[in-house]
Amino acid sequence: MESKPKLDVSRSLAMFVEAKRVSPGGVMGIRRPYNFVEGEYPIFITHGYGGHIVDVDGNDYIDMLCGYGPIILGYVEPEINQAVIEQMHKGFCFSLVQPVQNELSKRLIKLIPSAEMVILTKTGSDATSVAVRVARGYTGKSKILRCGYHGWHDWCVEVPAGVPEEVHRLTIEFHYGDLDGLEKLLQEHRGEVAAIMITPVGHPTAAPVVPPPPGYLEGVRALADKYEAVLIFDEVRTGFRVALGGAQERYGVVPDLSTFGKAMANGYAISACVGKAEIMKVVEKKVFISSTFFPNSVEMVAAMKCIDILERENVVESLWRRGTDFLGRLRGLVAESGVPCTVSGIPPMPFVTFDRADDKYRERRTAFYTETIRRGLFIQPYHHWYIAHRHTDADLEHALAAIGEALEYVGEHYPRG
Repeated sequence: MESKPKLDVSRSLAMFVEAKRVSPGGVMGIRRPYNFVEGEYPIFITHGYGGHIVDVDGNDYIDMLCGYGPIILGYVEPEINQAVIEQMHKGFCFSLVQPVQNELSKRLIKLIPSAEMVILTKTGSDATSVAVRVARGYTGKSKILRCGYHGWHDWCVEVPAGVPEEVHRLTIEFHYGDLDGLEKLLQEHRGEVAAIMITPVGHPTAAPVVPPPPGYLEGVRALADKYEAVLIFDEVRTGFRVALGGAQERYGVVPDLSTFGKAMANGYAISACVGKAEIMKVVEKKVFISSTFFPNSVEMVAAMKCIDILERENVVESLWRRGTDFLGRLRGLVAESGVPCTVSGIPPMPFVTFDRADDKYRERRTAFYTETIRRGLFIQPYHHWYIAHRHTDADLEHALAAIGEALEYVGEHYPRG
């Protein structure tokens, strides 16, 4: 099989040159070109519709990255946008709060098992940082045990440059699925651990995405109780996708605090830290949390309407049903190809990682993502994918066809050594 012709992304690449003159690196973080396949992927997008995005060169892609998770429905949702426009006509940034704050908080309390009280924020990093501050204020302890990515703020950033060592060493990483390792850390730091923060569905960078092993979340819950640490579930990715009430609802383990964001408003910037009233009330007494933009109501209105649609159209059930079929067929394509790679994830969040079977695994990965983008499928080598509600059956068929052809190309040109 021959490679597909390269797409024209010349305008996007030219804009990137311009961007680097006006912004450090041109774009920041995980959106930088080296996280994709440099020279093959677009960098600038003009618009989206349904489950698609269109770049500045006019290329149309089926988007299974979904803005790194916020797009649970689809791009340009008319009901949500109309609700936002109506709120804009009333005003949305005031010195005081608006009634929709109470309405959304009550709705989250109804949906999320751990939610007795709510703090509304803007980003996932906001929410996890609020949870950490609340846990420290409640326990009087400083150390945090964490598993997974929880944002870019000082307490949890993985790259310590720019973060004081005194801050960086207060956060200690443990490995998903390893209860013995977690307990060893709790024993080593006995009496110092304020919180255990974990993403309930494991997603190490560029590694297989795994659902919780049987008994694992229950074991983490028991260890948090035993060592008097606050248990925090980071549900920024899993909230509203694994279940409306998050992974805690689906898997039946309730943390003390949890954080939600991303899919909460289908792309509008809002997140939340929710939890037990006894713990959350420390904010009334001695923990300071404030932001000019936390009370903005546009995003709250968007979240209310998004949840309306999620409930009315049984979106979670649909994502799991269609995702189960997609994952099964994806496994079949990988098995048929013979390419040394692993299918992982849960139905709404599939992923393929390339096994280190020999020294060609990087070349296989690059070739695979080159061939999929050339076939109009937008996915990323180092981050799991998403299925959105507005991905049509034809979109998913196209995605599987692109993946199958890319695997065939990789198998022919990069055979196992």
